[in-house]
Amino acid sequence: MPGPVRNSVKRSLASADAVRSAVVVRALGGTRKAGKQDEPSVRVVRLEGRHLRAVEVPGATAWAARARNLHILVALLEEAGIDYFCVRGNGSRTPCVAVSGRWRADVEELLRVTCAEHPGYVSQAPQGQPRPASAQGSWRALRGQRVLRMTWVVCDPTGNLVFGPDHGCDIEFWAERDGRLVAPRPNKVVTEVPVDAGRCWAEQNRFSVIPAVYNTGHARTLPEFAATLPDDHTFPIDVVYTWVDDSDPRWRASRDAARARLTGIPGGGLHDLAANDSRYTSRDELRYSLRSIHQYAPWVRNIFLVTAGQVPSWLNTEFPGLRVVDHREIFSDPSALPTFNSHAIESQLHHIPELAEHFLYLNDDVFFGRPAHPGQFFHANGLTKFFPSKALIPSGRAGTGDLPVDAAGKNSRGLVAQQFGTVISQKMKHTPHALRRSVLAEIEQVYAKAHRVTQHSRFRSPHDVPIASSLHHYYAYHSARATVGDIRYVYVDLAADTAPRRLDNLLARRNFDTFCMNDTVPAADKAAQSRMVAEFLDAYFPVPSPFEAVTGTPAPHRLAPQAERMAELGYSGR
Repeated sequence: MPGPVRNSVKRSLASADAVRSAVVVRALGGTRKAGKQDEPSVRVVRLEGRHLRAVEVPGATAWAARARNLHILVALLEEAGIDYFCVRGNGSRTPCVAVSGRWRADVEELLRVTCAEHPGYVSQAPQGQPRPASAQGSWRALRGQRVLRMTWVVCDPTGNLVFGPDHGCDIEFWAERDGRLVAPRPNKVVTEVPVDAGRCWAEQNRFSVIPAVYNTGHARTLPEFAATLPDDHTFPIDVVYTWVDDSDPRWRASRDAARARLTGIPGGGLHDLAANDSRYTSRDELRYSLRSIHQYAPWVRNIFLVTAGQVPSWLNTEFPGLRVVDHREIFSDPSALPTFNSHAIESQLHHIPELAEHFLYLNDDVFFGRPAHPGQFFHANGLTKFFPSKALIPSGRAGTGDLPVDAAGKNSRGLVAQQFGTVISQKMKHTPHALRRSVLAEIEQVYAKAHRVTQHSRFRSPHDVPIASSLHHYYAYHSARATVGDIRYVYVDLAADTAPRRLDNLLARRNFDTFCMNDTVPAADKAAQSRMVAEFLDAYFPVPSPFEAVTGTPAPHRLAPQAERMAELGYSGR
């Protein structure tokens, strides 16, 4: 089809689709704003081609939407006096509540009446079409299904985040046979129990993970489902960022002076990409990377921000579990400071006080793109996972003409070959790096000379070793402490002509576990590039995290607004 005709057809279809959407919104009641101060706003949203009613929540997150659905369902069953127990171990991260089949009619009526006032949806689990739970016909159509999914849809005020059935709560109707309850689908714990099996209480976050600073109360379950399972991640997992504010005049003066001292000529003796401005440019990515953790990784315990004495002006340093760490606190040899080399800084991460044995290392241009779970990065027995890239390390020895990243890869290859007799060839994806503190400490001992040289390189040099982003993974793998993992990831080169289209696709589909946005060469139009990045990040992560300070609010009280948002979702802060 000729280009002009194709564009005309696309505009017509888009226009017709917009008209249809407007008609549907009016038919469903449009946006109903809160009539009372404590009554939430209900609006019509579009999710996977369907129009649904959603509660508008300022602090909406993926984990909170899921926890909210479990909380509502449990509260309704408790209030109605219907016996239930929470189930785990079915291979899904969706919370699940079991009810005897004899109570099915009562459960259906309870939910139908509730959803007439508070719009909710019922569907076949796990991927059925959502139906209005207030309609008798919806329940009749699903009468033959023994596993259903209940969802009270949530969205943020911008409408960019909509949490539907993927964040719902399952209901299993267990059949009664010869005095026993029998599960309608497999799980890894128990699928058959006596009808009168004893119940116990467990925290709801046992069945739907939420950050440690919040709680959702308790729910009934069986002792078997309250027990720790072999694939539960019982160890704490922290996150470490390295960050620099390139707009700080004192930092820039220090960097320029250190660069000039190398040969007496600014930039002398360094590869063009070893200390160019793109390597240090900050577009406020850290703010949004922290939002991605709050949105999609509620299981993270503490976050450490490693900086050269700098603190983002917007950072809420009083929030529990967040700590800013100065380079001077972690460098084993203070004479190596100041440093402007990320490899040098990464070599010292295991010296962070109170850092967990297991942690994720992120640059500020790495983001979680959808709900993540610890098993994507760590085995439950503590082994780490790493993600080799298709990009290869060039052959030969490292030299001054190599790109800094290539030289570092070659040096890592030499150490691994010397120690284990194998030749590595792959670089690593720009994902969160799963690391163990003890492995990093061991590397510092085993490769003492290379480690010391890397620590003392103030800028990237041909002698660097990428300890946290490469050597750790291969060393741990060869010593049976790491395995190759698999993660859905994408890298967006902001300097490429295709960057706008790739960001649009990423925003529309949200189908990657993690993604990285980066450039290694200066942009031709820095202002345009900054606008592109800002618009994308604002749309992808519209919900502020509690790591951001509230303007005009004293630091000790910064938790209060977030606690209010959490209360709207049906749970409270500790």
